[in-house]
Amino acid sequence: MAKKCVHKGCGKAYEDENEECVYHPGPPVFHEGQKGWKCCKPRFLTFDEFLNIEPCTKGKHSEIDDTPVPEPAKAPDVPTTTGVSMDSLQDSLPAPVPRVPTATARPAPSPAPPESEDDDPSLSVQQGQSCRRRGCGQTYGGGSSREGEKCVHHPGAPIFHEGSKGWSCCKRRVLEFDQFMNIEGCKTKDRHLFVGSGKEKGEEKLDTVRHDFYQTGSSVIASLYLKKIDKSSAVIEFKEAHVKLDLRTTDNKRYDTEVPLFGNIDPAQSKFRILGTKLELTLAKADGTSWPVLRADDRPTGEILQVGRAGRV
Repeated sequence: MAKKCVHKGCGKAYEDENEECVYHPGPPVFHEGQKGWKCCKPRFLTFDEFLNIEPCTKGKHSEIDDTPVPEPAKAPDVPTTTGVSMDSLQDSLPAPVPRVPTATARPAPSPAPPESEDDDPSLSVQQGQSCRRRGCGQTYGGGSSREGEKCVHHPGAPIFHEGSKGWSCCKRRVLEFDQFMNIEGCKTKDRHLFVGSGKEKGEEKLDTVRHDFYQTGSSVIASLYLKKIDKSSAVIEFKEAHVKLDLRTTDNKRYDTEVPLFGNIDPAQSKFRILGTKLELTLAKADGTSWPVLRADDRPTGEILQVGRAGRV
């Protein structure tokens, strides 16, 4: 009979006790909005990114959770007898400073809904595949019939506030991460969501991004502001009259377009750099003329030379 591994980051169904398991041996760490694992370095702001951190340790599957419990914060040691009376100590302290009202915490953003509420019947479901709805965690056991399924899940977003943890769709709050992961779902559907429509979940198509540029006599240096560009999948192709871009980010955004240029460039001499917050293009001018705008379809402003003119592409 298949068992379910309880190691953090694994959760797979297994039958072979010697099957390799990849998991996080350390406890989760939540600090000042950042989320990660004590056993490895990646830190992220969103809960989905936290859940997708690649496990860092190899071992064997287990039904016993041996993850260390996070160490409780230690209160400072204060001597009980100091030789000074509390009245005299209080008199020596400075007057209390009036408290300044703090800004009201912003509510957590609503999660992007799944791309489909039902599995595409033309797509096959692999045995052991987990339900994609938050808080469910059920795995597909195989078989042709899916009658009698019951998906109990959380449609809301996770909320972490001052040590408490819960979901925006229900009221229960707990302190420990394991307790949070075990909060029973508050909504029920009669089918699990194992594959959905088969499309990548949550990819956001961008029609425009902010840009600015400056130029020299021989080149135009343009900055396209898009954070977290995935360098391994980025496509930047220089043509004489345009630049083809296909940029995916690690937080599921995509900017796929062709940028028509005001003037012709030398593709062989043009280059790019991918930085943390932007794509920087160095466009080698073909004829050395001044560009009043970056794009051919932008309205000229009448200026001969532009430095850092912001816009959208």
